[in-house]
Amino acid sequence: MTRCAVVAATFAALMLGAVAPAPAHAGRSAPSRAGGNACPPSARALAYSDALDKYTSNGATLGGLSSIAYDSRAHAYVSAVDNNGTDPARLWFYRDLGSPHVVGAPLVLRRPDGTPYNGEDSDNEGLGVLPDGDYIVSSETEPSIRIYGRNGVQQSSLPVPARFAVTGSTPAGEATSNATLEGLTVAPGGREVIASMEGALSGDTSAAGDDTYHRMLVYRAGRHGTWQLITQLGYRTDPGHRIPEVAAYSADSMFVEEASYAAATGNEVKLFVVHGIGAARDVSAVPNLSAAPARDIVHKTLVADLVQCPTLGAPAKETQANPLLDNFEGMAVTGSFGPRSYGVTLISDDNFSPTQTTRLLDLEVRVPRR
Repeated sequence: MTRCAVVAATFAALMLGAVAPAPAHAGRSAPSRAGGNACPPSARALAYSDALDKYTSNGATLGGLSSIAYDSRAHAYVSAVDNNGTDPARLWFYRDLGSPHVVGAPLVLRRPDGTPYNGEDSDNEGLGVLPDGDYIVSSETEPSIRIYGRNGVQQSSLPVPARFAVTGSTPAGEATSNATLEGLTVAPGGREVIASMEGALSGDTSAAGDDTYHRMLVYRAGRHGTWQLITQLGYRTDPGHRIPEVAAYSADSMFVEEASYAAATGNEVKLFVVHGIGAARDVSAVPNLSAAPARDIVHKTLVADLVQCPTLGAPAKETQANPLLDNFEGMAVTGSFGPRSYGVTLISDDNFSPTQTTRLLDLEVRVPRR
């Protein structure tokens, strides 16, 4: 367990301009704003904590966390378990990013008839909290996007285009199993939701095998709790990368996490910024993104290469080029340091493996001018 010391300057900066009613970060050290603890090109590592790793309560083990969001009604952060065999699908709640501790019992996610989902019929990777307190959760299994009440019972679901289904599960499906709707974010204001594909659709892969083109679904809230799919975005990853998560920091801008893994070097994680979501071209009718003109693909800007972060003294259970790295799959904007500078927290999915760690990593990320 790593307990992060509180830095007064970090608290003060975050509280000056929070983008959401979330608690401020706790810093591990007091790096200078001139570039200490730098994660090039424009981020800083503030703190990490392994306090949640292999936590157990009443027979339930915390693990497999692939998402993070702030729940203002619970005054806590919340993360979904992606899947763990026949265990019920759960949401875990915890407070204090600097020294996180679980609060309350995990919430079991249930079908409308009250029977619980489990790791064999859901793979809950993306999570957000809607303005009314409901939870919106994306599952890679079908894939699906479901809305649950605060009692954990499913209330509704959002429409997902037919080609996003896993290949072989439906005649129109073009998605790869375990590489579908991994990322999900609720934009500030709560009226837009963005869901991102971890991998490329087969129909978006070039004849030469270029599978770097990914789609994102943008939804807008309608009347009486309904949601309408309003556009699809085209996004291109770096070669060999997947998209574990997205996190909106304004109604028109978001962070995109790209990641890869190699046994010899461990995890690689990069953060990018995308501006101008509202003006981006709708690629719903584009049959193959790899053959589309460049203007159909949103522009991205690198803001952090986590392999180049300082280690902060973090241990690693498996080979890593930087021991601070692990399988980071969840991301949330957790505050603001002022204009164009945001607190971002990542959480790693340990896959319930003894060689991986549930780790929280706090960053300050400065975004470019639009």
